[in-house]
Amino acid sequence: MSDKRIIVIGAGPAGMMAAGAAAEMGAHVTLFEKNARVGRKLAITGKGRCNITNFCDNETFIAHLTANPRFMYSAINRFSCYDTVAFFEDHGLQTKVERGNRVFPVSDKALDVVDTLHAYLTELGVEIVQKEVKGLLIEDGTVKGVRLSDGIMNADAVIIACGGMSYRATGSTGDGYSFAKAAGHTITPLLPSLVPLNSSDADIAELQGLSLKNIRLTVTDNNNQKEVYSETGEMLFTHFGISGPLVLSASAHMRAMSPQRYTAFIDMKPALDETVLDKRILRDLSEFANKDIINSLGKLLPKKLIPVIINRAGIDPHTKCNTLTAEQRHSLIEQIKGFQVHIHSFRPINEAIVTHGGVDVKDVDPRTMQSKHVSGLYFAGEVLDLDAYTGGFNLQIAYATGRLAGESAAIS
Repeated sequence: MSDKRIIVIGAGPAGMMAAGAAAEMGAHVTLFEKNARVGRKLAITGKGRCNITNFCDNETFIAHLTANPRFMYSAINRFSCYDTVAFFEDHGLQTKVERGNRVFPVSDKALDVVDTLHAYLTELGVEIVQKEVKGLLIEDGTVKGVRLSDGIMNADAVIIACGGMSYRATGSTGDGYSFAKAAGHTITPLLPSLVPLNSSDADIAELQGLSLKNIRLTVTDNNNQKEVYSETGEMLFTHFGISGPLVLSASAHMRAMSPQRYTAFIDMKPALDETVLDKRILRDLSEFANKDIINSLGKLLPKKLIPVIINRAGIDPHTKCNTLTAEQRHSLIEQIKGFQVHIHSFRPINEAIVTHGGVDVKDVDPRTMQSKHVSGLYFAGEVLDLDAYTGGFNLQIAYATGRLAGESAAIS
């Protein structure tokens, strides 16, 4: 058993898991958190429900990482998605598996996840201190502790787990990057990931608040005309552009953003090919033969979408259904099957679920999470250049790297 003194910076999922893992090995652990309570960001994930992890095997997990997947092999083999579920169940939190193998607490309360981790640390005797760490103490290539606003604290090892740049109000203000850079590590460019998208299209604001289900979203890179993303699911129109699960996932594939580089295509009726859709439209037009087209598509499309679709199709909204030409129907079908949204930019990084970029993994030993530059210094979670799609995968990165960092710091 270890009797090392270990400091963990940041009480998010990675930091709490690291602190607990080190304490389980017998280490004396102090966990610094500048917020009044632990797990601030965790408490608001999944719209307050917390998608704890994804109930999948290691290969599936690795396949869902969008940055440096190979780096995660050691960590995920040590603490898998199944291990995460077992951990929470063993500590009294009942879980359930929903669509896409997403794991949630049965209570649907993210705070129950936070409370479970907090109770775990309390039981192990981890000292949680509400203070902001100002810097690292490093001598001759070895970490010696941390610098606080009112002094210093010595330690045998330090684990940096203070998150990225997303949701700054929860304390993710990029401190970990500053500490890492000052210690000689490379920080790769920081970009938003799993983030809503701004559009320059004037009529998108008219659709604000409209949620679409069972649609297919396809994103094309206009620089090379290649498809970078295509999935079926849900999305949402906003005053600035588009959001929702499909859009957040698509954003993870759009790295080098520039105005008009990417175009999103929305297929409103992916289950219908153009021939079947045309027959469906003809049936509706026949039923409302003497009505204006603007009042005749309510069975096919959401009310808010109809005037925008008709306008984009170049059809006078007061055209009578029984006068609509085959060419006009074709224009309608084109809009329904390929509604274009021109992407201008990402929303600010503060609105992103996770940060893409961070401490370059080339500077970190994947078998231990220890820095290759500073002995006794470890990293865990979002501060590293690691991220993944939605579905619980990003939180699993936090648990797995935190677990490995905590154990390694305690026994090295």
